[in-house]
Amino acid sequence: MKRKKRRDDVYALGQYISMSAHKARRVIDQIRGRSYEETLMILELMPYRACYPIFKLIYSAASNANHNKGFNKGDLILFKAEVNKGPTRKKLKPQARGRSYLIKRPTCHITIILKDITYYGEIEEYIRSLSKTNQHKVLLNPTFVEYLDFFLSKYDGVIWDKK
Repeated sequence: MKRKKRRDDVYALGQYISMSAHKARRVIDQIRGRSYEETLMILELMPYRACYPIFKLIYSAASNANHNKGFNKGDLILFKAEVNKGPTRKKLKPQARGRSYLIKRPTCHITIILKDITYYGEIEEYIRSLSKTNQHKVLLNPTFVEYLDFFLSKYDGVIWDKK
């Protein structure tokens, strides 16, 4: 299923990175949902080899956001980060008596999606400016609720007064 591009997200894709998907997931699980600056600090201090390519991808996605869409790097959060298994490279190592030993080198594909949270602030202001009945209609729209689901769960934003 193809993902729709939104106007507030930017992504970077790293393919054929020579490391196991499990090792990359161990790092990705620690940083998912955090702000851009916090993510960079965590990756600088983690002792794993997988941190460097992930660091480069996040930095690249933030540079894409700054250059292509004019977003401020301080307002970016790591919305989605996923690691998929790539093809396995195979090498033959010579062994005794003319035999060979197969060496498997796993690869992985890493996708990083950053979102600009100032856009959610604009949406919140827009919804607050609506009347109560229109707020109710907008918030019951399934596509809109899906779009704001991450924002509400992560930042506990209050959009309307529950009375």
